[in-house]
Amino acid sequence: MSAVLAFDGCYDARRTAALSGVPRSTVYDWARKGVVVPSISHEREKLWSYADLMALRIASWLRHPKRLDADLRPVSAMRHARDALVQLDEQGFDLWDGRAGASPLYVSPTGKIVIVTPEATHDLSGQGGLSEWLDLLGPFEGTDGVGPDLRRPREHLRIVPSKCAGEPHLAGSRLTTLTVAALTGRGYTLDDVVRLYPNETRESLVEAIDLEHSLDTLVPAA
Repeated sequence: MSAVLAFDGCYDARRTAALSGVPRSTVYDWARKGVVVPSISHEREKLWSYADLMALRIASWLRHPKRLDADLRPVSAMRHARDALVQLDEQGFDLWDGRAGASPLYVSPTGKIVIVTPEATHDLSGQGGLSEWLDLLGPFEGTDGVGPDLRRPREHLRIVPSKCAGEPHLAGSRLTTLTVAALTGRGYTLDDVVRLYPNETRESLVEAIDLEHSLDTLVPAA
């Protein structure tokens, strides 16, 4: 999938905060300041893309001190966060590949952007000697929040920017986790949901409910 397609997906502020792991107040603040402007709609209602989730993670990670062994790295300049996706787009690298086991996109402890592929390591900063990096699409634990894996939030669940508006869904289907959780919220039991969707496994439906419960309880609000 190309970097351009990563701008698919459509999330309101609460969903953006839950998936990115960045507090909702910070999401709004950075939108106002032009740090990460919602690329789907910057008016009311503000709507963020899948690529915006990664930009928020970059900015959040860079804007907090980072400990590497016994060394505490200082906060990185915000300009690195502003320029990160632009640099990647100019290099023409894929940000996301559903066949890959891990994201090729990393951020060095000094805030530089690095692409790691089986063929080579492309250091966009011109610096070498990396000893630690951040996988932007993996589970994200920032200073102020927690976000799920942005490709495979659970074993039987997937997130694909161009599918289901980027919402988490059951692998091999277009049934979103929001739909499953909404049914249980209306009083349907798990057995009821299983009967409604006989083509889906019980395990995947349980994971859908669990993910939505996790996103509701862990969404950073402040």
